[in-house]
Amino acid sequence: MKQVDLKNEYSFIINNEEKKFDVTSVYCIGYSGSDVKKVQEHIDELAELGIPKPPEIPMLYPVRVTSLNQKGNMEILGTMTSGEAEIVLIFGDTEEEIYVSVGSDHTDRGLESVDINKSKQICDKPLAQEAWPLSKLEDNWNELKLASKVLINGSWEPYQEQSVTAILPLEKVLDYLKNKKLDLKNSVVFAGTVPLLNGFKYGDGYEVTLLDPRKDQSITCSYTVKNLEI
Repeated sequence: MKQVDLKNEYSFIINNEEKKFDVTSVYCIGYSGSDVKKVQEHIDELAELGIPKPPEIPMLYPVRVTSLNQKGNMEILGTMTSGEAEIVLIFGDTEEEIYVSVGSDHTDRGLESVDINKSKQICDKPLAQEAWPLSKLEDNWNELKLASKVLINGSWEPYQEQSVTAILPLEKVLDYLKNKKLDLKNSVVFAGTVPLLNGFKYGDGYEVTLLDPRKDQSITCSYTVKNLEI
């Protein structure tokens, strides 16, 4: 039987034009907070809930390419999954061609206590349909903000809101990826999130936003969640 080479093509609106990427790999960077002490405190808190400590900080998790979801809805299994706003780096045909967007590292929190990487594989990774060239953000990167909301009982509740300075500086993220000796061409990297306002919440939908206050622009990804569990 002849093997079919399937493309994993995703589209983004960049500078008001559609650009398609044949994505070959996807990664999530965990524990990428800029305050190492707070990161360690968070790891210790999670350990008390039975979530294993990572072997290194930050920690790189490869995830399936087919997990990327731009549809605005996703299916899950169980009641203990949740999303969170993430800076997303999109690499083009060269590692110097980088775009920035926002997505959600939706994760099965119950499975997280068994195996963190498996908990990331089982859920889709919702991703916005718009992106900005990194070259247009480098002069005001530290002014960017991440925010999210969660839909609970029909109402949207604030879930996250903080400057991206809570995440490792961009140059350190790029150096970290380079040191991993990855082929980043045509890859997507969920590069970090900001703290939750009041712990995990399991809702019927999530809205994640990347804001650029200086230029008064934003990118938003919103999606609903359908639990398949009977």
